[in-house]
Amino acid sequence: MRFAILSFPGSSCDVDMLHAVRNVVGEGAEIVSHTDAKLENYDAVLLPTGASYGDYLRPGALAQSSKSIEALKTFADSGKPVLGVGNGFQVLVEAGILPGAFLRNKSLKFRSGNAKIAVQNASTYFTSNYEQGQLITIPFAHEYGNYYVDEDTLHLLNETNRIIFTYEDENTDGSVANIAGVLNEQGNVLGMMPLPERAVEEIIGGTDGLPLFQSILKNWSEKNVSHA
Repeated sequence: MRFAILSFPGSSCDVDMLHAVRNVVGEGAEIVSHTDAKLENYDAVLLPTGASYGDYLRPGALAQSSKSIEALKTFADSGKPVLGVGNGFQVLVEAGILPGAFLRNKSLKFRSGNAKIAVQNASTYFTSNYEQGQLITIPFAHEYGNYYVDEDTLHLLNETNRIIFTYEDENTDGSVANIAGVLNEQGNVLGMMPLPERAVEEIIGGTDGLPLFQSILKNWSEKNVSHA
């Protein structure tokens, strides 16, 4: 399986994502510049966190104007998996690939630490290696982690079981309905604010993020690898 890690100016954790996929999961991965919009030969696209374009205007706002976004939309429309974490989630929202918007944390300050989150849907492309309702601990680091959707969109997300992760601690940053991660309507694009690539090895504090990458690999293998 080949992963493209789509990197924008200011994407500061693309190497972290590369290490998680290539060295821990053991799959092929490359960092792809936003100036190279050729994604069709990859099996999955990952959008890492950081501060794309310095987070000028608002996080992800300038990244959505990159020519690579059209290639990303085409890739997502093909049904292949796309994962955006942290700033990558914000880029997906600004590009209209996922619903919602991001506000500043209620504290108006940057925060980092570990978030306790619950797996609300363990039957997705990204979560099938978790148990339904499983509590996991994943690092986070953001100033705009306050995810917002209006009441109609929230109702739709609930009705279609597209709220994938929720905060199970105090939800200090204020996300609507404690949302930590959401899925697109087709089910192949996941955005989440916690950073699973920072939780793939015991030496860095735990492995609760590893099943997410293993889920992607397992589901891709079931669709694409012959077991005859």
